[in-house]
Amino acid sequence: MQTPQDKIRRARQLREAISNYRTLYHEHDESPISPEALDSLKHELATLEREYPELITPDSPTQKVAGGVLPGLKKVKHAVPQWSLDDAFNESDVRLFDERVRRALQKVGITKSPTYSAELKIDGLHIVLSYKEGDLVTAATRGDGEVGEDVTHNVRTIRSIPEVLTRPVTMVVEGEIYMTRSGLKKLNEEQEKVGKPVFANPRNAAAGSLRQLDASIAAKRPLAAFLYDIDELNEEMPATQSEELSYIEVLGLPVNAYRLKEASIEEVLAFWKKWQGKAREKEDYLIDGVVIKVDDCGLQKALGYTGKGPRFAIALKFPAEQVTTVIEDITLQVGRTGVLTPVAHLRPVSVAGTTVARATLHNEDFILDKDIRIGDTVILQKAGDIIPEIVMVLPEFRSGQERIWKFPRHTTLCGGEGLIERVPGTAAYRCVTSGSFIQQERKLAHFAGKSAFDIDGCGKKTVALLMQHELVSEFDDLFELTYDELLELPGFKETSARNLIDAISARKNISLARLLVGLSILHVGEETAYLLAANIKTLENLRKSTREELIALDGIGEIVADAIVAWMSDEDNQALLHRLEKHLTIEEVEQKKGGVLEGVSVVVTGTLPTLSRDEAEARVREAGGSPTSSVSRNTGFLVAGENAGSKLDKARELGIPVLDETAFLKRLRA
Repeated sequence: MQTPQDKIRRARQLREAISNYRTLYHEHDESPISPEALDSLKHELATLEREYPELITPDSPTQKVAGGVLPGLKKVKHAVPQWSLDDAFNESDVRLFDERVRRALQKVGITKSPTYSAELKIDGLHIVLSYKEGDLVTAATRGDGEVGEDVTHNVRTIRSIPEVLTRPVTMVVEGEIYMTRSGLKKLNEEQEKVGKPVFANPRNAAAGSLRQLDASIAAKRPLAAFLYDIDELNEEMPATQSEELSYIEVLGLPVNAYRLKEASIEEVLAFWKKWQGKAREKEDYLIDGVVIKVDDCGLQKALGYTGKGPRFAIALKFPAEQVTTVIEDITLQVGRTGVLTPVAHLRPVSVAGTTVARATLHNEDFILDKDIRIGDTVILQKAGDIIPEIVMVLPEFRSGQERIWKFPRHTTLCGGEGLIERVPGTAAYRCVTSGSFIQQERKLAHFAGKSAFDIDGCGKKTVALLMQHELVSEFDDLFELTYDELLELPGFKETSARNLIDAISARKNISLARLLVGLSILHVGEETAYLLAANIKTLENLRKSTREELIALDGIGEIVADAIVAWMSDEDNQALLHRLEKHLTIEEVEQKKGGVLEGVSVVVTGTLPTLSRDEAEARVREAGGSPTSSVSRNTGFLVAGENAGSKLDKARELGIPVLDETAFLKRLRA
């Protein structure tokens, strides 16, 4: 069967792009895209070549070792070829690797069941050290696998690498040169002081430092190393990878302490999962996965090598926070306030451990600024946020078939004539006619949701059911539901009907802040709602507040003030509030004075072990603090859970204290 032309074209684009990015990354210490995004492109090419083997070319990045030699540095021919490891991205890939290992051993008559070693994969620069009778004679980069760069003069300045081993052995040993996060921060501060460019990440900083012609520059850089593999030895080689690491350590060379030996594939996977979480963040050096090797060196020899790397080892990457994918379509989504959001429909891709098929494009300006088109290859990130977003377009993948998307002027999502208008002073578009079924459904679900009235059992599906059977259309209708009406609905029995009625009744006492959150006033989210409640005190006061009075409040700008005044002056909204007041007792919310967090701004990010984000932020308010959504120099501290992402990075960059949930709760008890 003939290979489809679109697959041929895509493979060519991938080969060219990956080769270019590799050259920039390995030879010039530049990273136009993240290593994770590059991995994603390589994974796509490998998958495509497996499906269509005829697409494999000798110069394909899947068939050769990445790297090269820079001019200015002496060339060194490696005594033993330096290989690249194949990548794995999930449990399935690892189990397939295990199966391949077992089949290959059986083919050569070995029935012994393999066990594995597992080591942390350090994100640094590959180094090859040669010792003669215990003395360091040469240090070289991997280069193209055959020839590397002589960086001996710089390696001699790294304190953790001994010039003389504890024993007079002759050997070639491989490892990784790296720079810590704290080291990078200090280095960049020094670079800024003297007006020099800063480094994007520790790996680039380590590579740039190691490739200096002047050793005095490298000597000032906070470089360190871990060694992990013996290529040649003038003594009997250790019998296992685990013994090899122990031997390296005995010689006085630095070895990473975290590793497994003689492990099953299940134990290896458990090790990998452990290091995805908090354990990874506690270390000051970057870890981008786990290296898995058949532990027995005899079995390694029997398995041998492919043209690119060993059959007995694989690099299992952590779930990527940045990946590449393709935008297949762009559609609109209407929100509860009538604001229309463009949404990218993506070729499904795994990011941060979950499969993503949609990503918000925010607004028209976002699409124009990034020049996003239907059919584009893009970088997608999650980075601890709930909603994935497009980071950048990769224009080198354009074929000319991509389509420019323009914001429409009407949509059936809006109801009525479906007219759309741009919100003055913003980049957003909204429905001219409010109250379409979809919009109202979302407003009601939000009203009953956790951040507002928190009515147990009244989620999106229940709200949709109530609306479809015309039992509710406005917020106040929820408080007029009866037990008998619910019994008529599909899926409702005596217990579920009674539970919902009781849950609604339990929320008739509500704080002003939660009421304001639930009303879906344009631009009024949780932070603004609590700020208004703390300063305005009562709903009646808010009704009477002028634009100028609102603007005078710290944290309320002109756009928010205009939105509040417009909402409160609308006759339909006034009538809605009067109807709600018949059912509700609205409690004032006062900022707690003298609490342990009084005057402290706190950002909560990531997934905490026991508290939801809403619960954590409620604890902050109870302690007198102010929960905020963005990290700045005014942030008191950051509470970080799993997948904390960019907010954690920014906090570290600014030197903001970072607390886990345990430390946060301890702080509240202080």
